[in-house]
Amino acid sequence: MRPEYHVQSVVVGGGVIGLAIARTLARAGHEVLILEAEDAWGHHTSARNSQVIHAGMYYAPGSLKARFCVEGKKRLYNFCQTRHIDHDRIEKLIVATAPDQTAALKAIHDRGHENGVTDLKFVTAEDAITWEPELACCAAILSPSTGIIDAPSFMNALLGEAEASGAFIAYHSPLEAVTVTDNGFELSVGDATNTRMSCDHLINAAGHGGWDVAREMKGFDAGLIPPQCLVKGRYVSLTGRKAPFERLVYPMPDGASLGVHYIRDTAGRVTFGPDVRPMEGYDLDYSNDLSDLSAFEQAVRTYWPGLPDGALQPDTCGIRPRITPPGEPLADFMILGPQSHGVPGLVQLFGIESPGLTSSLAIAEYVAELI
Repeated sequence: MRPEYHVQSVVVGGGVIGLAIARTLARAGHEVLILEAEDAWGHHTSARNSQVIHAGMYYAPGSLKARFCVEGKKRLYNFCQTRHIDHDRIEKLIVATAPDQTAALKAIHDRGHENGVTDLKFVTAEDAITWEPELACCAAILSPSTGIIDAPSFMNALLGEAEASGAFIAYHSPLEAVTVTDNGFELSVGDATNTRMSCDHLINAAGHGGWDVAREMKGFDAGLIPPQCLVKGRYVSLTGRKAPFERLVYPMPDGASLGVHYIRDTAGRVTFGPDVRPMEGYDLDYSNDLSDLSAFEQAVRTYWPGLPDGALQPDTCGIRPRITPPGEPLADFMILGPQSHGVPGLVQLFGIESPGLTSSLAIAEYVAELI
């Protein structure tokens, strides 16, 4: 069936990454259509995270995560300040809770400086506990440039600026099939009218749905598609008590995640999490099935021994679009442009989990350059 109409650039996915890319392209003069499978933007990963603006100390020097986190953090703070998006440069303490963790903590500090996070400070337990009297630790890193953001307001602003520059978003519009042609791409959209269309540029920023889009793409080497290794992360909230800390508090990372950390959002609400639970299959089940909170209580009490009994309750959860099989070192962001796969005008993004929110504006600029 012949395409019904043509659009210069199609962005698949209305999460924070897709919205940021659409905004950047539209502001550069592209005709942009966003295809979103759900009935609203930001339905999945973008709406189910810690809403933290990360500083950039955890990631391997030279990696996309390190580069985009540090650059994206600066862009994000500027965006929030100039658009009046609710945010707070709240600071963060990364804590060693046992003497044998101190060397690894120092390594995080040094890696951060290598990545350009030069404001990190290695502090004694006495200093950290002076700032946060309910904290227990042996040493800590203070990260002055870590913050929190109202992620829905940020995404709403991204979409508003994209639309102001001429972009359109179509809801209930999953991309079901793609054919690579000599002149671009022919798309089959699973909307109410089974739309057929074509485009010059195609950006697959569909998050969890990105694998389905890539697998249904005729003319793309399926061998380049990474493994899909979904991971559920559950959160618990604090009830009946004032927030124990002014700053965010993170334990030492455990290899699979940054650990069960203390989060306070821009409204003052306190949560702890997430944990890490590899999933079987690809069902996006967001139910929080926590029936036993003892593991969370134990993790939190390593740095907050004063946690009262019964003060935690199950809260939300998220699912990470991870490309790393369980037990392996966490992979970098995967962003495949024409130089990677040989298809002009095509960019595929996989594994955009933390620090994706922080990195979103920097990723958008990078994708625009690729096409």
